[in-house]
Amino acid sequence: MHWEESLSVLPRFSTGGARAFRPGLKTMTALLRDMGNPHLAYPCVHVAGTNGKGSTASLLSAIGTSTGRRMALHTSPHLCHVGERMRINGTPASAAWLASAVGRYRSLFVKHCASYFEATTALALQYFADNDADCAVIETGLGGRLDATNVIVPVLSIITHIDLDHTDILGHTIAQIAAEKGGIIKPDIPVITGCGAPAANILREMASERRSAFHEVGQDCEILHATPYSQTITVHTPMRSYQSVRLGLAGYHQTRNAVLAIRAAEQVFAEMNPEHVATGLRKVCRLSGLRGRLEPIKDQPLMVLDVAHNPASLVAALQHVRRYCTGSLMVLFAAMKDKAVPEMASALAEARASVLACSLESDRAMADAALSRIMNEAGVPVIFSGSVSTAWHHAHSIATENDAVLVAGSHQLIEQVLQQSA
Repeated sequence: MHWEESLSVLPRFSTGGARAFRPGLKTMTALLRDMGNPHLAYPCVHVAGTNGKGSTASLLSAIGTSTGRRMALHTSPHLCHVGERMRINGTPASAAWLASAVGRYRSLFVKHCASYFEATTALALQYFADNDADCAVIETGLGGRLDATNVIVPVLSIITHIDLDHTDILGHTIAQIAAEKGGIIKPDIPVITGCGAPAANILREMASERRSAFHEVGQDCEILHATPYSQTITVHTPMRSYQSVRLGLAGYHQTRNAVLAIRAAEQVFAEMNPEHVATGLRKVCRLSGLRGRLEPIKDQPLMVLDVAHNPASLVAALQHVRRYCTGSLMVLFAAMKDKAVPEMASALAEARASVLACSLESDRAMADAALSRIMNEAGVPVIFSGSVSTAWHHAHSIATENDAVLVAGSHQLIEQVLQQSA
């Protein structure tokens, strides 16, 4: 059996939804034990949150790389290749290493009935050990308390913005979701967060119970200049000011993530200086391999890819693209059935966007006809309904140089559009 097929047959949340979610750490603990506990070979930083955790993890990793460290980064889901889940200094694991590693550990995945996420997370932790990582930044998958990544004992825990998402699994209130995300807080390990009340109150109480130093990050950032592609910011922390640094990510929400990453870097990286921060922020995409965060792939018309898949993240993406659009705003959109699609439709209506509704090849995905119906009920014009490839070509054919096209709603949609535009 080919190594990719060996992984694809494992239960996977992106296609199977909640049926494939395996909460609890027993399987992961046993699997890693049989693999030799690779996660103990290097220090880790653990990152959880609803929105911004992938960007924050990537920014922190890029800053670490700029200091000369071999920075490992685990994020999920991947966009085009499973190797993207395990990167060192921005470079994904090769197919050759994955083939060898899956061959070595396939029997253990079967023995422990591992899910796709558990297997790929274990592979990432092994890859970092095999390649002598100096430090690893580990993003959670879903939640925190029962997430497979929660087997690590980090030097620092980070919790980004918290909002309603995966409510069928994590809870229906911000407080419930905060308690799940806060499950990564370990006894006597400091935690830093950028979320506000009421989530921050829950996290502060959890940190106090675990005797963990609690650091709450404010919005100590000034935007000096912004473009559709990047922004220049000044950041003030209790340690120092970082003057007029270029952030290689667009969108106001990314400034919050940048402040959080800087504050974390100040705690984790000894002998770090402002130039390391400036380089990491400016070259974040190259140094970390980050993609799909308000990523422009064309000018006139402006075409932007964003992995936003819940109402809060979609609002942020729409606000950014609308700011640079003097014509019509069109959104190539797809979503999973378990997402808050009516709420996202309301956000699209508020942004005065028209939608190209797309079908994805996944049992978990909502059909384009169902998407169209929800959009129509919210007053959103649906100008196309069909496959991703046809919708993408249709958007190209009708968009004028003053229009903007945002692709959002699902990681799988971004993956397919990247394949179309390659």
